[in-house]
Amino acid sequence: MAETKTKLTVPDLIKKKQNGERVVMVAAADFLMAQWAERSEIDFIGIGDSLGMTLYGHSTTLPMTVDTMIEHTKAVRRGAPNTLTITAMPFGSYATPEIAVQNALRMMKEGGAEIVKMQGGREKFEIIKAIADAGVPVMSHVGMCPHFVNSYGGFKLQGRTADEALKIVDNARAIEEAGAIGMEVEAVPPEVGEAVEQAVNVFTFSIGAGGASCGQLLNGADLIGSFDSFKPKFAKRYGNVGEVAMRAMSDYAEEVRSGIFPDADHVYKMKPEEAEMFKRALKKV
Repeated sequence: MAETKTKLTVPDLIKKKQNGERVVMVAAADFLMAQWAERSEIDFIGIGDSLGMTLYGHSTTLPMTVDTMIEHTKAVRRGAPNTLTITAMPFGSYATPEIAVQNALRMMKEGGAEIVKMQGGREKFEIIKAIADAGVPVMSHVGMCPHFVNSYGGFKLQGRTADEALKIVDNARAIEEAGAIGMEVEAVPPEVGEAVEQAVNVFTFSIGAGGASCGQLLNGADLIGSFDSFKPKFAKRYGNVGEVAMRAMSDYAEEVRSGIFPDADHVYKMKPEEAEMFKRALKKV
């Protein structure tokens, strides 16, 4: 872990946008990946409800609960105490302003969340405002919002037409007007991602929305290749942890079956005199 790492703050995100500095984000869901991210000098960690797919094997993010997200937030905070984090509010946890505020406060008080993130734009204006007014730094989400997967008929690119793109930009403006400190822009053409970045003064981060946003996000499980059930178009693999892990387990199984493992280097040893006394004692039993 870098001893001198300076943890970003919420005001730092806006300053970095104003200064044209890029912010590197990774989605991490557990202690181990959070440690890797912090040691790699990642700026910002997202605890996304995509962990429902990468860790729990669900086909969507919808089954995740507030309790689950709180536990994963605590694990990530333990693994990366010097890295700014943002926690996703799961589906159903912000259905009304009252429910949203209650759950956002729980995520901060119990989980240690520093920022919470919901999904939706102008139609969620009052909810975003309520969370912000409660003193919770909040972000939202435009473009392809996984919580709307059933409305889309699947995980589908958004903003393909001029009308769709203009609506996304309008949603981005509404999110800023409601008091959010930033937003995620997901799975839209690069032109739309750039238009969102230019339309707002708050922090934006892109995942599959081109390179114009001041922050860039990849899911850690996609990035390192530990999740290989499918690969989104925007995900670039920088490693293949899944292949390495399977090879290691296969080698382990082969050595156990052949009697190679455990060998002398991987067992505990008694002092020779104690071992001899033990053998003599066994003969008397």
